[in-house]
Amino acid sequence: MFAGFSPNKSKALVVAATEARVLRQNLIAGNIANIDTPFYKARDVDFETALAQQKREIYKLGSEKNEPKLELAKTNEKHFDALELFPKAMNPTIFLRDGHMARNDANTVDLDIETSELSKNSIMIQALDSASKKLGGIFTSVIDASGRVSG
Repeated sequence: MFAGFSPNKSKALVVAATEARVLRQNLIAGNIANIDTPFYKARDVDFETALAQQKREIYKLGSEKNEPKLELAKTNEKHFDALELFPKAMNPTIFLRDGHMARNDANTVDLDIETSELSKNSIMIQALDSASKKLGGIFTSVIDASGRVSG
């Protein structure tokens, strides 16, 4: 693990990754929907770069590490530290896919490629959903355990 790891920060990263995957799912579905549209160019999203930037912001990696930060005062040692739950929104780059042969109508959508990418992306969404549920389960067990101790 790396410095700065916490379940809340990981949850923010999982949410950001899920949002990017959903955007990609919508773009692929749009490509398939436009398979018979003349001059339509297949689109995709470069979410890996945006997600890497999001990770740097969430975990304060790189040059942002030395950025001045306003700390909240804690009046009791039992108070939790402040959490940054809402990082800046991702701005992934949407691009036209290169390397696909255009048909006679100049459409670049290839159904085999789109269905393959759709399947891979669906598996990644399912994996992120599982990770999100696992992180939620950690908090649920802590809440359940604290209820038994105080009760």
